[in-house]
Amino acid sequence: MAKTITAKTGLLGVLGSPIRHSLSPAMHNLALEELGLDYAYLAFDVTEEQLKQALDGLKLLGFLGCNLTMPLKKKAVELCDEVSEAVRISRSVNTIVHKNGKLIGHTTDGTGFLWAMRENGHALIGKSITIMGAGGASVSIATQGALDGVKEITIFNRLGASYDAMTKIAEQLNEKTACRVRVLTPDDDEQLRYEIKKSDCLVNATSLGMAPKEDACILPDSTYFHKGLVVADVVYNPRETKFMKLAKASGAIVYNGLDMLLYQGAKSFELWTGNKMPVEVIKEKIFEKER
Repeated sequence: MAKTITAKTGLLGVLGSPIRHSLSPAMHNLALEELGLDYAYLAFDVTEEQLKQALDGLKLLGFLGCNLTMPLKKKAVELCDEVSEAVRISRSVNTIVHKNGKLIGHTTDGTGFLWAMRENGHALIGKSITIMGAGGASVSIATQGALDGVKEITIFNRLGASYDAMTKIAEQLNEKTACRVRVLTPDDDEQLRYEIKKSDCLVNATSLGMAPKEDACILPDSTYFHKGLVVADVVYNPRETKFMKLAKASGAIVYNGLDMLLYQGAKSFELWTGNKMPVEVIKEKIFEKER
């Protein structure tokens, strides 16, 4: 049965460019329907140059809030009226709540990752994580992980602007939390292998391996992985990346980015509505078809 739109129907949405591939509208609209909440969630193609105008329009039109995807997450920080502690450190916003005329910025990507791992039986609080890459996904996972109580986080990235930015974030996390956060280059292969070997979880937080470049991989072969290692790739298109295939060949336990997408969305949904997303329904009706 099609949803009935009335003059009272509230609005939510996701902003980004490109945006046509997003699973967020299907996920959130199903959740809203299941809970009988009178909102509609739409997708809008918005560039960085258009973001301020779009957020002003969001305020004017009374949106309850929105999600932000690439390339808008960093630009949005300066356009929010208030931001969470995780946003202050990570300088990345993926969820905005519109409340009393103010735009409040949150980042739920890191929460989504940790939640997904916990739901799959791999609670990472008090454990060690190695992250490949220092982009937005890496920043969010490292920031939330340190704030929530992960014991040690080691990030590998080549020298450059993202390396320098992550180093500054690591310094803040080391000051504010009990987590030991380090940023290293992958040039020392022996150290890279050692850090992965002693970690409880290895994450590919880069876009390497994403369609249409499925043959790309952040690590060259399966010898970097080992049996029983929990391996997560933030990429979910394709559903099984080369990174995941190499890990699986070594006996590792592998996950793609679908569960992270689900649970970051679930956290956003809670921030907007105060209701828990019916994640089991979303898994059954949307995500099982996508796996």
